[in-house]
Amino acid sequence: MTVTEILHLVDQLVFKHTGKHLNNLQKNVVQGIWQGSTYSEMAKEFGYESENHIGNVSRELYKILSEQLGEDINKSNFCWTIERLKDSLKLNSSQLVGIGINSNFHFCPLDQAKNDFCNNNIDKSKESYYDLTLAPKIIHFYNRTTELQTLSDWLTNQNTRLISILGLSGIGKTTLVKQFVDLNLQQFDVVIWKSLKLFRSLDSVITEILTGINTEPIQTDNKLTQLFNFLRQQRFLIVLDDVQELFTSGKFAGQYQSEYKNYKTLFKMMTEIEHQSSLILISQEQCQEMLCLDEELYSVKSLELEGINDTDILNNLGLEDNESWSKLIDLYEGNPAYLKHIASLIKTIFGGKVSDFIRQDSFLITEDMKSKFDELFERLSPVEKQLILELSQSNKPVSREDLRQALLLSSMDLINGLQSLSKRYLLKTKIGDKIWFNLSPVFQEYARYLS
Repeated sequence: MTVTEILHLVDQLVFKHTGKHLNNLQKNVVQGIWQGSTYSEMAKEFGYESENHIGNVSRELYKILSEQLGEDINKSNFCWTIERLKDSLKLNSSQLVGIGINSNFHFCPLDQAKNDFCNNNIDKSKESYYDLTLAPKIIHFYNRTTELQTLSDWLTNQNTRLISILGLSGIGKTTLVKQFVDLNLQQFDVVIWKSLKLFRSLDSVITEILTGINTEPIQTDNKLTQLFNFLRQQRFLIVLDDVQELFTSGKFAGQYQSEYKNYKTLFKMMTEIEHQSSLILISQEQCQEMLCLDEELYSVKSLELEGINDTDILNNLGLEDNESWSKLIDLYEGNPAYLKHIASLIKTIFGGKVSDFIRQDSFLITEDMKSKFDELFERLSPVEKQLILELSQSNKPVSREDLRQALLLSSMDLINGLQSLSKRYLLKTKIGDKIWFNLSPVFQEYARYLS
């Protein structure tokens, strides 16, 4: 039984009793209980100083479930009771979450007491469609509580129509969005996840969506209009991962390949046409639409992710010397992917001893990291490559004037190049008497190998 199924079942029971769906904290608590976390551990993860509040929320949920199911529910028997309830339901394969077929997502209990709940649920349910075939399974979720709450507020309270989740490769963009989806699936009638590494053509993406949700023939000459008719009728959440695949390599960031320029029409229509749905873009590069649209006039938001400053991220990586973990996180900018790669190296070469690795006093880039950086470097424009190589040679920030003199670039090329590197999250700025620029430290170390 997945976390998503648990949350849906508990949400339906709570809704029948209170008339309200689970809030974000209640969802987190249910997930924590299911995963065996203590109240203290949950309080720390959710940002509460005391475990008392988590305990109160949990006890209120136990009380509601006890009244709904007619038996005493507590922390010790919660998981067993939910599993037993699930086993008592006539749940066929078309009602499972995460498969791409239409379903009336409700549970049909066997005994009369639970039949009352089922009948009430059927009357109020909407036909749902969840295609999460290409979405990753989240095993660990670390210290993104604030970002998760922000995303939840935008989607569940503000009904934001177009959202970009941005940042370096491996920073946790996809993990954040999938965690939100797992916790909030029941808030949407339709949830669809597509990776643009696999499906880049807008026509093919829309065709797949319409085929999944629609029993009527597809209007081949006007698919986009047909899609927006559905976005008005039901509440959709569409996630497009790896949006940077739409952009052209060798040019400044965010410039579409000619065959994918029609995505601009989709993104613009999401903000301008009346409907009740949302689109999330996950990307390593900002697209121009997100920069041009005024958030005061259009229902758009951007969330830029930085590294995680939490030693819990290293707990499951087999490392020793936990007093040195904060230093390791600082060295690799809290990037979960960097830390995973470097932890594997430390386990193999240093016997898992982080202190020994740090004492060597040299910055290492693993082959896995280098391979990712090679792909990123090849996407850069010639001007950006010049800037990268020049910035990598300095151990301190460099001014715009120094860069122009060193590279003999025009003002336009220099400014556009710096802006493009910023849109790729490779450039850091420091404001003082001048504006100073330097590179992300890990990428700077990689760039030095290229010089």
